[in-house]
Order: sequence, then structure tokens, then C-alpha cells
Amino acid sequence: MKNPNPTTTTLCLGLNVLLAIIIVLLNKWVYVQIGFPNVTMTFIHFAVTSLGLVICQKLSLFQSKVLPVIKVMPLATAFCGFVVLTNLSLGHNTVGTYQTIKTMTMPCIMYIQTYFYGRKFSWKIKFTLLPLTLGVVLNSCYDIKFNALGTTYASAGVVVTSLYQVWVGEKQKEFQVNSMQLLYYQAPLSMMILLLIIPFIEPPWVDGGLFQHAWTIKDLITVLSSGIVAFLVNLSIYWIIGNTSAVTYNVIGQMKFCLTLIGGYMLFQDTVQSIQLLGIFMTFVGIFLYTHFKIQEQKPVLPMNNKDMVKM
Repeated sequence: MKNPNPTTTTLCLGLNVLLAIIIVLLNKWVYVQIGFPNVTMTFIHFAVTSLGLVICQKLSLFQSKVLPVIKVMPLATAFCGFVVLTNLSLGHNTVGTYQTIKTMTMPCIMYIQTYFYGRKFSWKIKFTLLPLTLGVVLNSCYDIKFNALGTTYASAGVVVTSLYQVWVGEKQKEFQVNSMQLLYYQAPLSMMILLLIIPFIEPPWVDGGLFQHAWTIKDLITVLSSGIVAFLVNLSIYWIIGNTSAVTYNVIGQMKFCLTLIGGYMLFQDTVQSIQLLGIFMTFVGIFLYTHFKIQEQKPVLPMNNKDMVKM
């Protein structure tokens, strides 16, 4: 695959941040105001994503490529595992504990890519994990309470999430496909796996379930809007990981976390404490340093001119 234009990368990263904030705030509205079950919402997101990709393929926005389903299945399964473990982690942990353990995703990705895919990370890039992690801890320190079961779910979620994000990039390289071509296969596979899981963890026929809700036009439009935004988010995630790296995507994720806190404060009057403001500042410091070091490493090294060489 060709290296993307820096302007295209910047626009896609910015679009992903904007869409991710919208989807978080939109989903929060759906969960709070409608009481929609979490995993079922993810199923709808991937159903809309699958339909959207079929429409894009029919409009010749990309050409579908035949892929071995058995080799795409681990990616689809890892995504479902990530969704289920995230929900179990949130169900057995405080939000602060969940966010703190989640910061281990970046070092876990680095470990997987270093020891299984031969990738190298400079000490400068590794150093940026310190302010990024510290920023999240400061944002969450008022709400950290560990317990054995919750920590187990959260730790397993970190490993599965890391595998999923690494595989998103590696599968694009392995199959020589773009983000749309790979998601065209992964989305319906994940949707079918979630369909098998939902009756056991979110039965739609019980009180509060999908079939028991008194649906209004407003509710349907809100859920559908969430699905459409999720489709765009999924596309941007695949593009970012495929054209940059899983680590870069996670760094941008920390920015989204901070901006979501600010958005929650502005739209829902969520409380933001002074220590959280310090955490937001530290996170942005880490993002700035990561971006700075990454740009430095990507600059081409120009060969020395004869005039520039010093005679010994």
C-alpha cells in the first residue's frame, strides 16, 4: 500500500476524533434516554456498517476482493471479545478503574508488534507513554477501586483489544487490501457472532430488552443516526490503523477521551474536577510529544553532499 499524503492523514485523524466524540455523546444519550442495551447497539452499528459497505461497493467506491473467511474470522472474533470484555469490565469496575487499566493497551500493542511482528519503537516514543498514562490516571484517580473479577475482565480486555487493533493493520498488509475491503468482510462476521451472543447477555424479550421498548419515531431516528456515525467511525479506524499504526490510533484515543470529558461537561453538566484538568493537560502534552517525535522519525534522511563532507 502507498504511504498516505500527510494532509490526508491529518484530515482523517481529525475526522475520526470528531466522529468518535459525536458517537460517544450520541450513544450516551441513547443509553440514558432510551435505555438501549449496549451489545445490542454494537450489533446494530455493525449491521448498518455492513449495509453501508454494500451500498459503497455497488456505487463502485471500492472493489470487493475475495478473502479467506477463515483468516478474517480471528479479527471478527477478537472484535466481539473486545466488546463483551469491555462491557464486563465496565459492569464490574468503576469507570476510573476501567480507564486506568485501559491505558495498558498501548504498551501491550508495542509488546505484540515487537515480539511477534518485528517492529521497533524508539525510546522517545516509549517515553511519551508516561505523560499519556499519567494524564488518564489523574483523570480517573478519584474513582479507582480494584477487585479481582473486574481486574481480570479489564486485563483480558486489554489483551484482546490490542490483538484486534494490531490485526486490523496486519491483515490489511497480509491480504493487500484497503480499509473498506477488509471491513467489508469483518463487519458481517462480527455482526453474526454478536447475534449469537446477545440472547445470553442481553435477552431482547426481558424487561428493558429490545422487544419490550415502546419505540417512537424519535428513538428510531436516534438509534439509526448512531449506526450511521458508527459506520463512518469504523471506516476511519481501519484507515488510520492501516495507514499509520495501532499505537497512533490509541494516542488519538486519549485525545478523544479528554475531549469527551469536556463535551460531557458542556452538554450533560458532568462534573470536571481540578485534578482532571491537570490530567487533560498532561494527556495533551503526551500527544504533542508523540506527534513531534513521530514526525521527526518519518523525515527522510538526505544523503550528504560532497561539499558537506569534512576531510579527515
